[in-house]
Amino acid sequence: MQTRKLGNSGLEVSALGLGCMGMSFGYGPAHDKNEMISLLRSAYEKGITFFDTAECYGPHLNEELLGEALAPFRDKVVIATKFGFLEGDSKKGLDSRPEWIRKSIEGSLKRLKTDVIDLYYQHRVDPNVPIEDVAGTIKDLIQEGKVKHFGLSEAGAETIRRAHAVQPVTALQSEYSLWWRTPEEEIFPTLEELGIGFVPFSPLGRGFLTAKIDENTQFDSTDFRNSLPRFAPEARKTNQQFVEVLTKMATERGVTNAQIALAWNLAQKPWIVPIPGTTKLHRIEENLGAINLELSAKDVAAINEAASKITIEGSRYPEHLQKIAGK
Repeated sequence: MQTRKLGNSGLEVSALGLGCMGMSFGYGPAHDKNEMISLLRSAYEKGITFFDTAECYGPHLNEELLGEALAPFRDKVVIATKFGFLEGDSKKGLDSRPEWIRKSIEGSLKRLKTDVIDLYYQHRVDPNVPIEDVAGTIKDLIQEGKVKHFGLSEAGAETIRRAHAVQPVTALQSEYSLWWRTPEEEIFPTLEELGIGFVPFSPLGRGFLTAKIDENTQFDSTDFRNSLPRFAPEARKTNQQFVEVLTKMATERGVTNAQIALAWNLAQKPWIVPIPGTTKLHRIEENLGAINLELSAKDVAAINEAASKITIEGSRYPEHLQKIAGK
């Protein structure tokens, strides 16, 4: 398994991580616990050492799942989790007050069956709490041995700089894929300058770029994609143009759309570590095939040129969520 380092921090992880949210939350009912434990352990056996969760996934169910599944080889993996919602529940609003962060970490440590969090992200920037207070609290937790590395999620360039001045930021996690490239504008230059790694979530466009979803696809009633403007049936129909760009190259190379999409993501910067999520072992195996799929500069340029001619239909979040989602 190839590895990558997240910026200048020295935190080394598998070149592809595993986003675990969908096992418990967000994309329909929670999956069978024993099946997911088996999946997580198989992922580790296949070389994945970087696992992403959050206290609000469930809430709490996903951390408990990882805690049990990864316990046999805890010292061989990197677990990233997140704080920042009131009582660990994303429906209750943001809360990054220092006193709540301290309560959150104790809950996460217990559920993850560990004495230290490898990478602790602020899940979303809280406008009511100065980022310096958040970074200072994490700095204290690092000194206390409860956290190893500090991360931010969907934060803007100025916030990243302010936080980094108090406690060095190891990684920024934000959405990034062929159909959401906004981080390239201000975020990438900031991360490169400061030596911060980048962890893209939804590198497969929440499944859309795999060519397995079209305008006729029916999602489970509890699948949050039902609320996303970009996934409205008419938007999906228009946005198939992005899928066609990937399908053309995938067909030429004898690989899958998912592998091309992930290889494109990996080719952008050496300090990028995508975390595609899945609940199926064959998808993990497929995704891992992207690591050895090297796209040339010409390949990447061809994809970029084709994609640049397409106008995407639909916002990535509904209006009421755009502010906390980083737009």
